[in-house]
Amino acid sequence: PVTITLIAINVIVYLGQILVPGFTNSLFYANVGPNYEAGSILRVFTAGFAHSESQITHILFNMYSLFVLGTIIEPMIGKLRFVLLYVLSIFGGGLGVLYLAEIGTSVVGASGAIFGLMGAYLVLLRALKLDASQMYVLIGINLVIGFLPGIAWQAHVGGLIVGGAIALIYASTRRREKQLQQTALIVGLVVFLGALWVLANENLALM
Repeated sequence: PVTITLIAINVIVYLGQILVPGFTNSLFYANVGPNYEAGSILRVFTAGFAHSESQITHILFNMYSLFVLGTIIEPMIGKLRFVLLYVLSIFGGGLGVLYLAEIGTSVVGASGAIFGLMGAYLVLLRALKLDASQMYVLIGINLVIGFLPGIAWQAHVGGLIVGGAIALIYASTRRREKQLQQTALIVGLVVFLGALWVLANENLALM
């Protein structure tokens, strides 16, 4: 399953952070603009697979959440769609930091992706007309926790929005005859997210 593969990648990266001095410095993302390596688009994704070295609970909680949500969502939407959901939710988290956080904020962690999965599962439950009350509570609690010091709530919000949007596309185009429409909508979303990235970074580059 893709879920297990993603967990394995996160764990391997975390071990690298512990064993290789300075490795984390080449992974974290900071909303400092394109003129700095830490502000590159690649760093958004590397940061999404890295975690706090000093707080093992950071990776433990994220990987537990990934396992629980992934084993439910992946069979519902398929491997490829799940990978796309996960990766774009990481990017959504990066956009959240880029637009909402104080300039110079640095982040690591899969939390943006995890919130993307939460948002997606909420949308899928509603689309299937199943009880989503527990997901509302879970998301609400975790959003509140995100405002504690040292936690990038901005990444949570960004991931949640993008994950929910992707699931909305999946749910509204799940019939076989709508697959071309689904592809077009996903491509459109990617272009839109890319435009948001370019726009914000152009402004940072001028500062």
